[in-house]
Amino acid sequence: MESTSAIEQALEVAVASCDTLGCPPRLAAAIRYAVFPGGARIRPRLCLAIAAGCGEPHSPLAEATAASIELLHCASLVHDDLPCFDDAALRRNRPSVHRAFDERIALLVGDALIVLAFQNVARAFSAAAPRLPGIVLALGRAAGAPGGIVAGQAWECETATPLEEYRRLKTGALFVAATVGGALSAGADPTPWRTLGERLGEAYQLADDVRDALGTEEELGKNAHRDADLGRPTAVAELGLQGTVQRFDALMREATESIPQCPGAEFLRDLVELEAQRLLPASLLQRAA
Repeated sequence: MESTSAIEQALEVAVASCDTLGCPPRLAAAIRYAVFPGGARIRPRLCLAIAAGCGEPHSPLAEATAASIELLHCASLVHDDLPCFDDAALRRNRPSVHRAFDERIALLVGDALIVLAFQNVARAFSAAAPRLPGIVLALGRAAGAPGGIVAGQAWECETATPLEEYRRLKTGALFVAATVGGALSAGADPTPWRTLGERLGEAYQLADDVRDALGTEEELGKNAHRDADLGRPTAVAELGLQGTVQRFDALMREATESIPQCPGAEFLRDLVELEAQRLLPASLLQRAA
């Protein structure tokens, strides 16, 4: 609960900066709509847990990094929902940004959130300048090309899509940013934490494929079965439901095993286990039978 409160407060500080600078009212309202209320906030929670494990709990630098990662995630959802991609009517159990406002505003909201993510860490790290370049580089790699969300989304525009690469970029990149960013914000070596982000990112996308195939609109908070409707490449189409769940379980085990020895290792292992249960609960998997 404590980390959730810190994340929400850090996001409020970032988003409030748009309200106080004479931002066009509909854009300011749509930015806030895209960020609040949030989903599970798993990426920022992971970032804070790793910063604590590296010796800096309750760190304003880690909180700013976590908030910026969530802003990038929110930006990706807004863009993903646009008519030129998924044309999704719902997100988090309410109209998507382009339905609640309009397509032009939604496009600008996604752009603004990406920029805001970098402004946010630049402000927060003004007194810790040596740590800032690593954070900016990690966020840039996660957001752009050739190895970030933009590149992952672009694979949907190609005639053939390498599924592992697609998952690694579109979903995995921000999980790597969360693990690496948590370490960097604490002034620690990010290398031991990269594998955790990679495994969690791939597992999260597999779970999303299963949930889209088996879940309902009410459970998902968005339109169900969109992957099949759009002919999008998925692990379920490639491996089948059982194969996808088995691969998910293996990835979550690898994620747990990759956690380095640190003061917060046990908490992180518990967090991974709880997230596995949340993503693919037994009640959902029973439908596959």
